Amino acid sequence: MSDSHTLSQSRLIPGAFATRGMFWFVLMVIAATVFFFDGIRELFVAWQLPEYSHGPIIPLLSLLLFLRQLKTEPIHHTPVTDRGPGIALLVFALLLAFAGKIIGIGDIVTYALILWVGAVLLICFGWKQGKAFWPPVFHLIYMLPLPGALYYGLSTYLQGVSSELGVYFLRLLNVPVFLEGNIIDLGVYKLHVAEACSGLRYLFPILSFSYIFAVLYRGSNWHKAILLLAAAPITVLMNSVRIAIAGVIVNQYGVSHLEGFSHFFEGWVIFVACIALLFLLAWALLFFRKDRVSLPQALDLDTSGLGAQAMRLQYIQPSRALIGGAIALAVLAAVWQAIPAREPVTVARDPFALFPTSVGAWDTGAQRSLDPAIEQILAADDYYSTEMRHASSGASVDLFLAWYANQENGGVHSPEVCLPGGGWEIAALEQIDAPFAADAPFRLNRAIIQKDATRMLVYYWFEQQGQRTASGLTAKLQLLQGKIANGRNDSAIVRIITPIEGAGDMPNAEARLNDIGRDLIGQLPRFIPDV
Repeated sequence: MSDSHTLSQSRLIPGAFATRGMFWFVLMVIAATVFFFDGIRELFVAWQLPEYSHGPIIPLLSLLLFLRQLKTEPIHHTPVTDRGPGIALLVFALLLAFAGKIIGIGDIVTYALILWVGAVLLICFGWKQGKAFWPPVFHLIYMLPLPGALYYGLSTYLQGVSSELGVYFLRLLNVPVFLEGNIIDLGVYKLHVAEACSGLRYLFPILSFSYIFAVLYRGSNWHKAILLLAAAPITVLMNSVRIAIAGVIVNQYGVSHLEGFSHFFEGWVIFVACIALLFLLAWALLFFRKDRVSLPQALDLDTSGLGAQAMRLQYIQPSRALIGGAIALAVLAAVWQAIPAREPVTVARDPFALFPTSVGAWDTGAQRSLDPAIEQILAADDYYSTEMRHASSGASVDLFLAWYANQENGGVHSPEVCLPGGGWEIAALEQIDAPFAADAPFRLNRAIIQKDATRMLVYYWFEQQGQRTASGLTAKLQLLQGKIANGRNDSAIVRIITPIEGAGDMPNAEARLNDIGRDLIGQLPRFIPDV
């Protein structure tokens, strides 16, 4: 049935038209809830974390933004003929979600869910009118958890900036303090990485607030851009102030007074202060406007008529695109529910506790346990950390192995993130061909790290079911390939470190890592299965 014919019928029988259109729309929503359930479940899990606890209100805020935007869009009484982009986006969203469901990564399904929302709007309103609704759809991104690698990389960087600023403020106040990486040494107390970052958990809700603030701001685009981009520096600044105040309290009153302050200041105080600074920034921008409006006038806070706009949805046209999309989603949801769940693949391996007492000419020291907080962040199913010494020369190499049986709920953390958090500065980092693996060549990461006068040479690489690579992205792609091919989702990381004793010791350090690496890779298949 053509859209024009449907429209002519709707003018004669508006109740039937509305009922049929809403029927297919509701059917699509229900089918989408079932089909995208893996992604929705991931959202609810992520929303339990402090960093993403604001997540449940994001869809509601996006809905309000949509209804506000709808007020500016006229009601068209002509057939919608430009639904093609919406259909194409719907197909892509379904394919992306299907791929995410097959490989068992709920985050991919969640990303596809947002694309589906945009596709539905383009199908219902057409490209010409529907593209105007991109602000509320884009806002849904703020309900998503960041990919693990991006989250830890961003957190580490912001921790470093907050720590440095906090120490700068403390020194301005004549408080004796020493900064070692992200560890702030106050003499009688140390603010560790997690504590230095605790105020940053409000970055994500503040980013969402600044986005809405920029959308509601009536002004030039460069004003909106400033308001949008200001969230991150404002949050980092307030977290630095928190660190500085904590340092003053410890210096003046002792550690016992810090806990109560931390609980108080890590809560809504930081959030409210950041919002206040955002309003202050918007007020300052008014001085660059020629119309000299007040701040309330510069913000579009009119919420009248939203209910009437919501009632417009009952007149959605039952187009072939909407009907076809609803049927396709319902069929896909039903088929997926009928497919039996794939049993996880368990691979046979020896635990690291059985690691040999010597590897070539290198003697294995005692297994070292990690700090419980670090162990929790690592979240490995099995790990091994020890200092190995050469039987004759006594030279030392630090060995670290971590194995993950299933990376769907997290996975390997790159040393690029972990080392700076422990106070190490990465002075150099490059990917090279493994010097000790001529028979089975692969690429590894070669890094030089330093802390004060101490320098270390580091080799590390990722093990992906018989494949070795230096690239975290390549490792993820290999992991997806293995998940599809044989259902395996296990992975590992190998890291060896040796000290650089003076300016002329680099060749010796290289030789030590190459020597142990040559013997080590022959032992790995027992503990990191390659088949």
